[in-house]
Amino acid sequence: MSPREIDVYIEELVLHGFAPGGRWQIGDALENELRGLLAEKGLPAAWRTNPERLNTGAIRLTSPGETGKRIADAIYRGGPIS
Repeated sequence: MSPREIDVYIEELVLHGFAPGGRWQIGDALENELRGLLAEKGLPAAWRTNPERLNTGAIRLTSPGETGKRIADAIYRGGPIS
């Protein structure tokens, strides 16, 4: 199997309750973690139905970098909202 290139682009991420200075850390961590999950595990089955919204469940918020990683994981494993 040949390696594939995965581009992750997030046009807009709206989070409330964070200091403005943490926004880039959160966004960068989210993109990097999601890119890694997609490269390692492939496209989640739930995404193949092209859902407009995903149910990610609760996410425990901590530092900006860790929060970005947790959001990425929740997005990756989230299921479509019907």
